Amino acid sequence: MRMSALFAGLLLMTVSSWAEPLKLVVFGDSLTAGYQLAPEDAFPVQLEKALQAKGLDVSVTNASVSGDTTSGGLARLDWSVGEDVDAVIVELGANDMLRGLPPETTRKNLSEIVSRLKAKGVEVLVAGMMAQRNLGEGFAASFDGIFQDIATQNDAVYYPFFLEGVALDPALNLADGMHPNGEGVSVIVDNMIPVIETLLSRASAS
Repeated sequence: MRMSALFAGLLLMTVSSWAEPLKLVVFGDSLTAGYQLAPEDAFPVQLEKALQAKGLDVSVTNASVSGDTTSGGLARLDWSVGEDVDAVIVELGANDMLRGLPPETTRKNLSEIVSRLKAKGVEVLVAGMMAQRNLGEGFAASFDGIFQDIATQNDAVYYPFFLEGVALDPALNLADGMHPNGEGVSVIVDNMIPVIETLLSRASAS
């Protein structure tokens, strides 16, 4: 009986060693691309290190493009996110807002991105964004609610505001006041780890 238990344990260890790491893609814009940062300070790199430090076998790919809108993201979705991906963090919409694009356009594009990923069996985390208040209350109300609505409609994981704890803090942003510096990215990663663990748990289960 003892030998059987030992054999089962060794078999489990062998199977675990063969298992490939979960593949997580960060699909966004300059906020996650690593704009003006050293490579090791970019969000995907810091995230992978943080997850691996917690003992999670995860490979994180940076599929973010600075300046990208939801329209640009939708256009490059199929070649940016491969068939072997387990989970995707979708962080898009900030450039739509800065360009004053109609919120209904952002909603349509983002909905298409998330629904197409879910249709392929990929687990998704929707990272929310908030409109600048100088764009008007009507615009802000229409824009801010997009992300939770889409996450709910597609049974995706939701993180309310990607820049939570970092926005408007000069110590955590580059000189432009809009993009997080390396320390700011660290704050974002720390804040998001719990919801990203939920995302990865879903991906493992599926």
